[in-house]
Amino acid sequence: MQNKTVSILGCGWLGLPLAKALIKEGFIVKGSTTAEEHVDQLRMEGIEPYIITLGPELEGDDSAEFLESETLIINFPPERRSDIAEFHVQQFSSLIDALQLSPVRTVLLVSSTSVYPMLNREVTEEDADSGSAGSPAGEALLLVEEMLMQERSFQTTVVRFCGLVGYDRSPANYLGRMAEITDPAQPMNLIHRDDCIKIISGIIRLGQWGEVFNACSPSHPSRIDYYSKAAEVAGIELPPVSDGEEPSSFKIISSSKLEGALNYQFLHPDPLQTLV
Repeated sequence: MQNKTVSILGCGWLGLPLAKALIKEGFIVKGSTTAEEHVDQLRMEGIEPYIITLGPELEGDDSAEFLESETLIINFPPERRSDIAEFHVQQFSSLIDALQLSPVRTVLLVSSTSVYPMLNREVTEEDADSGSAGSPAGEALLLVEEMLMQERSFQTTVVRFCGLVGYDRSPANYLGRMAEITDPAQPMNLIHRDDCIKIISGIIRLGQWGEVFNACSPSHPSRIDYYSKAAEVAGIELPPVSDGEEPSSFKIISSSKLEGALNYQFLHPDPLQTLV
């Protein structure tokens, strides 16, 4: 494993600390950014920096060199636009064309549990269905997941993360802007960034390719419990709470498949305990 090369397309809030963790494990890491001003930061962290854009065509003077790796981690969300699904498919069509000409043999796609609608029950990987995603972004992700999984020149594993929390992503940052806490009994699906990094590393280390995994903390606090604790810890007033002892709609994301395949134990199994 040592000295193998991993390319990370998207070195932002998750991608940058992921790159640093993989470097500590002995990988050579290439990382992309869309902004010139971030190049020096990547280089200072020991990451080989590249400026890569997908608008929707893959652009970058050294894009072929960026893809000279064993593994590519794709870590950028669909852009918020009226043609979100069409544009995201065009982005991935361009990327796949480049991948077919590269030495990349394994791909990890960072996806989202927004691919699932509110089914009012526990949700597993088999519950994703094109045309009934939980959001336009979720529909776009389902389309590109399928594009990657159908490719035969490389193997793809999809990780569907739920709501990412940790570090500067604190609910206290936006509690003050919430007019009301709606659907207070609705269970939440959250995962700490530390777990995201450990999960991705584990998939690469164990060679778990050709799979689709949900990744979500096993504890699902209600919205009212989570935001009440966040307000208490931050010392701020809780916004007004709407009526409702039962959730109007919900989904509870199951990570049982991932926990079994990786023999995974969450670093932060209870999101309430991260609110300190």
